[in-house]
Amino acid sequence: MTDTKPASTETIGPPENRFTAPLTHILADLGKNGIFLALIAVIILFSITTDGILLRPQNISNLIVQNGYILILAIGMVLVIVAGHIDLSVGSVAAFVGAVSGVFAVQMGLPWWLSIILSLLVGAVVGAWQGFWIAYVGIPAFIVTLAGMLIFRGLALVVLGNANIGSFPSEYRALGNGFLTDLLGAYQVDPVTMGIAVIAIIALVFQQIRTRRGRLQYAQEVEPLVWFIAKLALIIAGIGFFAYALATFKGIPITLIVLAVLVMIYGVLTTKSVFGRHIYAIGGNRHAAELSGVKTRQVDFWIFVNMGFLAALAGLVFTARLNLAGPKAGEGFELEAISAAFIGGAAVQGGIGTIAGAIIGGLIIGVLNNGMSIMGIGIEWQQAVKGLVLLLAVAFDVFNKRRSGGR
Repeated sequence: MTDTKPASTETIGPPENRFTAPLTHILADLGKNGIFLALIAVIILFSITTDGILLRPQNISNLIVQNGYILILAIGMVLVIVAGHIDLSVGSVAAFVGAVSGVFAVQMGLPWWLSIILSLLVGAVVGAWQGFWIAYVGIPAFIVTLAGMLIFRGLALVVLGNANIGSFPSEYRALGNGFLTDLLGAYQVDPVTMGIAVIAIIALVFQQIRTRRGRLQYAQEVEPLVWFIAKLALIIAGIGFFAYALATFKGIPITLIVLAVLVMIYGVLTTKSVFGRHIYAIGGNRHAAELSGVKTRQVDFWIFVNMGFLAALAGLVFTARLNLAGPKAGEGFELEAISAAFIGGAAVQGGIGTIAGAIIGGLIIGVLNNGMSIMGIGIEWQQAVKGLVLLLAVAFDVFNKRRSGGR
């Protein structure tokens, strides 16, 4: 009886190729992870120019808290862009929902949890309103959301009466400023934070090993074992450093917990669900998706309902961090969210983009904002430098993708 077990691709090939194969895999991985390398480069640059202030525990924690709303919006925006649309209204929707939550929690005195739930429902209704015009009336998303940007900015001013609303209950403020810390008592290094980091590292190692074994079992190409271990060690070191920084400051920000839950949910949604596959199919070729039986109108509708929900959540996080609902809230949010998605690898024509890429793109924007503020760079130069760095980051990723594809 012959042995039908597939052979591992790690040793396939003539002897002279066994030495060049690791280098080939390394270069290919560098091409695939150009945006991740750009993030590392930006962190190193500002770590040097700020004399290490960027990587201090307090600043690392503030980086997550201050930019949480960008990352939340980027998760929703990448789905919109993958489907071939755009949403220019997310900043205005965030401001409107923040104002509404102020009415619920402060002026009406509703319980904080009920105020949050009702505010999220308002955001979903706003998304359904815009999704209806886009999906069922057939008006381009650019026009609908441009109108929405004006409509909901105006409604935010109406709700606020051109004044600020505050202050919010402490439980509400925890959404933007709270920390999960001292649950086991006061320690110099928070054990809960480090424990969660250890669990995350174990889960990551298990998932990576399982994926590698599955590919080997089906005779798929995998990277050399040495490079696999090296990459895993670098990721583990990064997680460990990040967790230690949080553990020595105030612990895990509530905003980070919200982001982690969203990343897990939307990661599964985009890679494992039928709805996620339909989003990519529509973005890749809408007509072919329709011929394949995909209900494109329903998918478009729910994409914008989801975007409205996440815009509302971003508005709540931003309002909670400031402890204030004001007329200026949400200005420029849409540009940062769109930039994060495109920097993270989303294609303008749709069909391409990932949740992880959008998060990395959002982190690049956050590091730029934080680093230049620490350096005391004026707002006029911040805008110019940010635009240039974002352009170079995307160009670097495009170059690596072309090189990898050509090879």
